[in-house]
Amino acid sequence: MKKLMGAALLAGATVAGAGAANAEVSGSVTFTSDYVFRGISQTNGNAAVQGSLDWSNDMFYAGLWGSNVDFGGDESVELDLYVGMTPTTGPVSWDIGVVGYFYPGAGDDGAEYDYYEGIVGASMDLTEQFSIGGVFAYTPEYFADGGDGTYWEINGGFAISDATAITAAYGVQDIDFASDSYSTWNVGLSHTMHGFNLGLMYSDTEDAFENGYVTDESNADGRFVLSVGRAL
Repeated sequence: MKKLMGAALLAGATVAGAGAANAEVSGSVTFTSDYVFRGISQTNGNAAVQGSLDWSNDMFYAGLWGSNVDFGGDESVELDLYVGMTPTTGPVSWDIGVVGYFYPGAGDDGAEYDYYEGIVGASMDLTEQFSIGGVFAYTPEYFADGGDGTYWEINGGFAISDATAITAAYGVQDIDFASDSYSTWNVGLSHTMHGFNLGLMYSDTEDAFENGYVTDESNADGRFVLSVGRAL
């Protein structure tokens, strides 16, 4: 599942106002040592190839994102469809949208994998280098018929230079079927060089296995993730 809303962690348009004349289409491809979403590996600890195709103008955006996944069943691909808007109110930049997560080819014999979330993200620049933000997500029916699900996150970013930045985030996921929530955190370093985006992140969780969010404890263990991406 792609982290679409990100405030301090993700780059995107944050200028109020809309205009078709400013619309553009973009894409990206990324190779990563592990696909980690909210602290949990979606590829059973293996590498992933990911890509996106996006349309945006001054305020609105829509797109498609995909990755290989491995949950131990028939599924092998995740496709995310999303639409949203990025207004500003004073010093706060917003990212408000809906994301649909789809798993074509999944048998879904025991539970329905496909679901959607409404997500609200906000960020604010405290200095030219330092920004803080937050994210809240809600779904009425989480992955695998998990029932109501909520996720909240606080995050921040510090630009060391125009090409290099440090990011960090702490979040809590809670869904009906689990005995309790679990928490996740990550810290990352990103660098842009010759058109490539290089990333190194460390991610971990607490109580994800104990509270039933994963059946294989290793998928919720702490891990380093390396990634190389390029805009198309």
